[in-house]
Amino acid sequence: MNTGDAIQEQVERASSLLTDTAEHIRKAFPSIIAAILLLAAGMLIVRLITRIIGKATDRSKIDGAAKNFLISVIRVFLYVIVIVMALSVLNVPMSSILTVLGAAGLAVSLALQNCLTNLCGGFIILFSKPFSAGDTVELDGTIGNVSSIGILYTKLKTLDGKTVYIPNGKITDAKIINFTADPARRIDLTFNIAYSADFASARRIIMDVIKENKLLLSSPEPVVRMSSLNENSVTVDVLVWTANDNYFTARYDLTEGVKAAFDREGIEIPFRQLDVHLKND
Repeated sequence: MNTGDAIQEQVERASSLLTDTAEHIRKAFPSIIAAILLLAAGMLIVRLITRIIGKATDRSKIDGAAKNFLISVIRVFLYVIVIVMALSVLNVPMSSILTVLGAAGLAVSLALQNCLTNLCGGFIILFSKPFSAGDTVELDGTIGNVSSIGILYTKLKTLDGKTVYIPNGKITDAKIINFTADPARRIDLTFNIAYSADFASARRIIMDVIKENKLLLSSPEPVVRMSSLNENSVTVDVLVWTANDNYFTARYDLTEGVKAAFDREGIEIPFRQLDVHLKND
């Protein structure tokens, strides 16, 4: 076979391939148009449904982060349904679609195992609501104010101004302490007084300081009791309640007020000391 015949054969093959392709496209053209129209209509319907759900959740008591998470999940689910319907219009076998979706889901779950753990953790947090944005909490050993609750991470602003991102998967496995779940919070303080000091007087002084502080609550009743006898001092426990928003201010004011009152009334706060006795031989 010479070069001319070879070129002619390749041209005929290419022409036949183009003819067959054009014939398939002509036959499938109505299905392609129908699939495109279905995709366009499906996307519009998905947007309409998510908008209706968004307005419905705005009227409910669902947390903002939970609302966004719910709408995102519904949107993805509806888009998958629309794509599957469009592929079925193109006569793609449903068994093949399900096989591809299953294989893709398995591959994604293996590749993004940690992300899926955090995703499930975010879902649990948003709908069980152990805390909300703005609460002061301790999460995974970190104390701070909850700035936001995301799908994968929860953002905390610590008391010293640091921003900490904690994976939601860790939060659901850890102990959660919510300091602002209740409107009031108890202040726990201890004061040490000397053995030579009169405990009844010290207790009266502390109670007077508590009564003078407008940030401290009278109910539940404050507790001022002797808790232990130490080597060099007597420990007095002070338990008093205040509003959550006033916790730190009230705690500092109470500590400073008791110290000033002890100094004024002559109640000694002991410190470690060593007495050395010299003997002359």
